[in-house]
Amino acid sequence: MKKDIEIPEVKGVYLAAVREWNKDFRTHDWNVYILNENNFPIETVLIVSSGSDKKDITSTMRHSLKILPAKSFAKVELLQPEILKLNNEFSVSYFAENTMFHKKFLFKKNTIKESAQGEIPLMKEEGILAD
Repeated sequence: MKKDIEIPEVKGVYLAAVREWNKDFRTHDWNVYILNENNFPIETVLIVSSGSDKKDITSTMRHSLKILPAKSFAKVELLQPEILKLNNEFSVSYFAENTMFHKKFLFKKNTIKESAQGEIPLMKEEGILAD
């Protein structure tokens, strides 16, 4: 039964943490974005996130997008500085071409930092891709 369920491999969908200037609060903040590098839109995108380590756990956050067009990105959530020391997991489910896809993305603890940034091509920004 369970062995008969095929879960297709997620390709062309990524999560990135990007450090951006917040002009309202005059701070640099880390924001998580979902990126769709595919040539087709993804629909009914559901994202569930939480942070944890051996002694601490955050609240569970839930986000949704009706549609994320091809070759585009959208902001998912702000990462508070206190949770950067935790493992931050994002569970992403979506539909594309009449098929449901699912993948868990992870930003390991203490990996979201300026020195770890690289180019995020679709955004043309510096940031960190989730595993």
